[in-house]
Amino acid sequence: MAELIEAKTDIKVTRTVNLGGSNVVWNALKNNEVQLFPDYTGTIVANYYQEETGTSEESLSKTRELLKADNLAFLEPFGMNNTYTLAVTKETADQYNLKTFSDLAKVSDEMTLGVEFEFLDRDDGYPGIQKLYDMNFKDSKGMDHGIMYQAIEKGETDVTNAYATDAQIIVHNLVILEDDKQFFPPYDGGPVIRQDTLDQYPELEDVLNLLKGQITDAEMQELNAQVDMEGLKEDDVARDFLVKKGLIE
Repeated sequence: MAELIEAKTDIKVTRTVNLGGSNVVWNALKNNEVQLFPDYTGTIVANYYQEETGTSEESLSKTRELLKADNLAFLEPFGMNNTYTLAVTKETADQYNLKTFSDLAKVSDEMTLGVEFEFLDRDDGYPGIQKLYDMNFKDSKGMDHGIMYQAIEKGETDVTNAYATDAQIIVHNLVILEDDKQFFPPYDGGPVIRQDTLDQYPELEDVLNLLKGQITDAEMQELNAQVDMEGLKEDDVARDFLVKKGLIE
């Protein structure tokens, strides 16, 4: 988003990264410490506002309704649905014949869960899964996103949460389990921006909406792979992607 804004307008964007999770960024947005960031409909509806989600279209509508009341706006979605899922190694899947979350629930008391810190506490994370699937692990550990995959590869954990667009799924040869009761809501990504910022810079809406439908799940997984596996810089990967899409020169 920052690359596109700077290419299409005279606005200079300050990039602030590694703030410590979506809840931290959300509070920073409300406090006007940041004015714009990418987020997901499922996170906004279920986590920030603790409301019920629905289909992608229903969740998008609910997102915009909730944000408007707080003088925030969700612009056009990027196209990717970065939904949560649970993953295990191929060996674990074969050993226990795991295909679905329900399969996992039956043997969860024999396993250790390793997930991001906030996943342990969020209503759209482990607490919700426990309730719907009666899934209770013998131990659950919170850790940084990158360490999760190292932990499951080393056998320190048996199950991890993952994102649909995460390149590490391929790197570590993990098996994605089916959310057979459809616990996880849609996580359609898009720009969240303060309304006062949009009022001050109205050109931002048209510029950011150039990203509408431009990023598929597979494309996002490939972009993540360029950073995680090939060691390329995030800014360079983003810029190259925009050039390939014909959005900047």
